[in-house]
Amino acid sequence: MAAVFLVTLYEYSPLFYISVVSLCFVVTAAVVLGWFGFDVPAILRSSDEAESILPTPEKQMVQVTNPFGLAMSYGTASVIDGASVRPFCLEPCILSCFWGCEVITVQGALQSHQHGSRLSTPQHFQEAFHLRYHHSQSFHVSSDNNEEHHTQIPAEQGITDFGLLPRAHYPLVAVLTLAEPEARDVYNIVASVTVIHVPDDKYSLSARILFQYLLTSQGNMFELKPLFMSADSGGVPGPPDKEQSTSPYQPTEEAHRLEQSSMLEEEDWSEGTGRDCVICQNAAVNRVLLPCRHACVCDRCMSHFQHCPICRAFVLESFALTQEPVVSVGCVSVTY
Repeated sequence: MAAVFLVTLYEYSPLFYISVVSLCFVVTAAVVLGWFGFDVPAILRSSDEAESILPTPEKQMVQVTNPFGLAMSYGTASVIDGASVRPFCLEPCILSCFWGCEVITVQGALQSHQHGSRLSTPQHFQEAFHLRYHHSQSFHVSSDNNEEHHTQIPAEQGITDFGLLPRAHYPLVAVLTLAEPEARDVYNIVASVTVIHVPDDKYSLSARILFQYLLTSQGNMFELKPLFMSADSGGVPGPPDKEQSTSPYQPTEEAHRLEQSSMLEEEDWSEGTGRDCVICQNAAVNRVLLPCRHACVCDRCMSHFQHCPICRAFVLESFALTQEPVVSVGCVSVTY
């Protein structure tokens, strides 16, 4: 009886043809999209497809020796009362603090470093900034002294804020350079530029580091990118890594819109406090996923999926996480 009904439906109903064609189209589209790496619902994938996932290629990172490190003080900071920063240096350095530097001037100086005007001394930065800042202050930092340095705009200048949004000036730009000329021949990185937000009456967002750039003797520039850890733990700030992985950065339209900032928090990845892979809960985390920059899996589990287990973003590349301690960064939106 059922067979007779199906034969009748096949002969007289056009809906049967439409249903068959639609089903074939959906299955074919799912297979094609899966081959090209698009996200396809799991119900449309076969077990053979899941087993044939290609491993995510490893990104070759540039290994450099970074002699500089800078952290914000945990105390209060404001434009009137000033701010405290704690530098960590492997060699004697000079900390130069520029208050109220123009955004366009800072970005122009960073770009000029890439086009021949090498910035490696405090005098180079003063010339590159064209005196377009309200106040500058310098400190000599030894390699074995990690004390805080307090910088402040003189009260006689009468500067209490940097205006309403969007702003044309950065509150504070901290520059670290090597004090000894011989050290510039040893280290590839010769300067560190840190852009810091300091609250005032017009913009009360708490003090935080917005951007950090590393300048090399060859005229390259690297922006320190945040890594997002799979869990949070309170850490104690320590000296900078002797070897640090960075990725090349080219200035973009951020010079005109500048909508990202970051709040740095040191993490202790020393022995006994490392994190386990979120997949197997057995091996230590040693792989960073790109472009989402989540550090949450181990090498063995890396080859079994194409999406980040934290945010479900498609994984294009990854790189090994071997250095410790690791810096964890949380992002906050701010406009200048």
